[in-house]
Amino acid sequence: MFSKTLNVAVAALAASSMVSAQTFTSCDPTKKSCPADPAFGKNSVNCDFTKGKCSAFHDLDGTSTKYNDKGAVFSIEKVSNAPTAATKNYIFFGRVDIEIQAAAGNGIVTSAVLQSDDLDEIDWEWVGGDSSHVQSNYFSKGDTTTYDRGGTHPVSNALTSFHTYSVEWTKDAVNWIIDGTTVRTLTAAAAGAKFPQTPMQVKIGTWCAGGPDSPPGTRDWAGGLTDFSKAPFNAYYKSIKIVDYAGGSSVASNDVKSYSYGDKTGSWGSIKVEGGKNDDSSSSSSKDSSSTSAPKSTGASKTGMQTSNSAAATNTDGASTTGSKPTTSPTKVPDNAAGRNSAALALIVGSIAALFL
Repeated sequence: MFSKTLNVAVAALAASSMVSAQTFTSCDPTKKSCPADPAFGKNSVNCDFTKGKCSAFHDLDGTSTKYNDKGAVFSIEKVSNAPTAATKNYIFFGRVDIEIQAAAGNGIVTSAVLQSDDLDEIDWEWVGGDSSHVQSNYFSKGDTTTYDRGGTHPVSNALTSFHTYSVEWTKDAVNWIIDGTTVRTLTAAAAGAKFPQTPMQVKIGTWCAGGPDSPPGTRDWAGGLTDFSKAPFNAYYKSIKIVDYAGGSSVASNDVKSYSYGDKTGSWGSIKVEGGKNDDSSSSSSKDSSSTSAPKSTGASKTGMQTSNSAAATNTDGASTTGSKPTTSPTKVPDNAAGRNSAALALIVGSIAALFL
């Protein structure tokens, strides 16, 4: 997944091209009052990047996206490059379909991320040394204390051909879908309080985990040391579709304006929907704003175990494995998120130090 929370003041001192791919929150609603998030609402997005820039996305600092007949080109030419684009608007449950050809090259990581202000996260991720698989993951409130949530899924020629990778997210489940086939399901009942459940924006980008100063675990996960004599390493994002369910389970029908946190719990039931939540939601709504009802908390199950038999096989993280051995192995990324934190911080410190040399 993208790197976790960075100190904004420190990040501002670092090279902008490096920081741009690091996912952080400028205001965590579980810690203080934050501005409302603008909603997509009933305004679904259909970006065709082969035609150029899409107004739903903006380049983050240090990124200048180019476009060609393969779509938006996210290019890495040196270890500090980390091109990233993000939406300004948010979805509160919904569906995202992204047509991607991931970047080839050991140590190069291509990502598509849904992330909230309080660091709930749903991920697709590709490593440039593996053309046969894509990885799925999720996080809750930025928690990286365990690394048993990832999944690995077969996909043909991920680095040389386009596939459509989708996430459908409701209050009940997250489905990861490849070319129309569900390959993994995470249920809210299984994940309990760890279920991603707060409004999310969409972020896309690439970064280098194969640098000489990257933590060994991160570098190994990403395929080893990056050979920059083979640069540039290009990922292509051909198209993106975004549908906001506005707190419901189907496309928003109301003119939803924004989402805000009613308290500091970070639960979906606390989210206020300005303009009225989706009509299919079971809770009543007021004229100006509403909040949904949170499900009863289940015991947190040990979730995130993966199955990688075939692209057609569905892994359902729906049954508790607490107290018993899982039948499948956790994804081989024990150092991943933490390693990328270390890599990002090492790069930041190095960049700052270079200013004084």
